[in-house]
Amino acid sequence: MTNTLFEKIENSKPIDFGDIFNKSIELFKKVWLQGFVHLLISILVMLPLFFVMYIPIIALAGISGFESSYGGYGDYGYPSEELSVGLMFLFIILVLIISIIASALQFGITAHFYRVCKQVDIGLPETSSYFMFLKGKYLGKVFTLAIAIFGIAILAALLCYLPILYVMVPLQLLGAIFAFNPEYSASDLIKASFKLGNKVWGVCFGLILVASILSQLVGMILCFVGVFFTASFVYLPIYFVYKDALGFEDDEFENKETLFVK
Repeated sequence: MTNTLFEKIENSKPIDFGDIFNKSIELFKKVWLQGFVHLLISILVMLPLFFVMYIPIIALAGISGFESSYGGYGDYGYPSEELSVGLMFLFIILVLIISIIASALQFGITAHFYRVCKQVDIGLPETSSYFMFLKGKYLGKVFTLAIAIFGIAILAALLCYLPILYVMVPLQLLGAIFAFNPEYSASDLIKASFKLGNKVWGVCFGLILVASILSQLVGMILCFVGVFFTASFVYLPIYFVYKDALGFEDDEFENKETLFVK
């Protein structure tokens, strides 16, 4: 099964910038509302996580007030250094954990959006299982991929940031590859994303860059609030890169949809 995916990538078709961009605009006209709904769900799901992230800050303020009442301050009127360092360390760990959880939730919801794109693109009924990848046997894989993405991005940033330009394409493709091949292992999905990314890097990078700029500009023209409605446009070129390069099996989508709905 793994060889099939890699063989498809090896024999992938050339992609055309203009053709994909035009098709992305046409599809956006049909899925902009679903894109907004997916973004709204992501925000609502992740909002409680950001409140949790501020618990150490609230704790520091509370302990500081307690120490102030009982004369527990240091020489310069600040909380003890050990206490501040300990809470700061806790805050950093909490931020890392929450960042990974938030990335996993967003990754799973975005993967569902890719499936909606295909449903609309080929004229199938839309499903409403927005959390299909955030439950069952795929939940652990989503978190594994989120940790991998986080680790790769951090490593690229540590290498003077320039490698981020390279890994950005495979990491973007990873969402689409997972969405349509969730049965593969996390390591195979990552390998496949980099293998495909190497073949289409130039065109894909240009599409991501132009789509991102265009979605931001149009969103700002629409009184800035429009950004929430245009943000999903950046995912559409990725969908068509996958579709045009690898294609889909005749009954692949229908079989997997039946599996997920169950």
